[in-house]
Amino acid sequence: MIDFNDPVFTIYAVAALLGVLKVMGQGWMTVRAMMAEGAGYVSPEDLRPGAINASPDPSQLEPNARVERSRRMHRNDLENIPAFWVAGLLFVLTGPPVWAAVLLLLGFVAARAGHAWAYGTAQSHETRATFYSVGSLIVILLAVWALIATLL
Repeated sequence: MIDFNDPVFTIYAVAALLGVLKVMGQGWMTVRAMMAEGAGYVSPEDLRPGAINASPDPSQLEPNARVERSRRMHRNDLENIPAFWVAGLLFVLTGPPVWAAVLLLLGFVAARAGHAWAYGTAQSHETRATFYSVGSLIVILLAVWALIATLL
């Protein structure tokens, strides 16, 4: 049984919950950018007058650089973090050593934090891709570890 008395599961839980906060937080960052820019809306009904958008304008449906950057960050999180949740949990079920859990699970969190920093501050593609690659390789390693343990 996995529970919070298991240090490997606790490490996973911390990493997974930080992922939840990142995914949900990035959605709110996109909303904040839309409100600050008064732009970047995506649906025609977004142009109905309301308390938040009292004077809608069709130009608000045009892409906005700040809002689109936040949306891309959110989409990238949604493409990567759920795979970590699944592979990480299955990895935990294999009973790995604590050092491996720290290295891999917290390594993924660090890689995603680096990716968010690189994307959010418009660093070079090489910088962003390096953080992405580290995180992606960690998820692949978690999945392979769990797969091998499952088949043996």
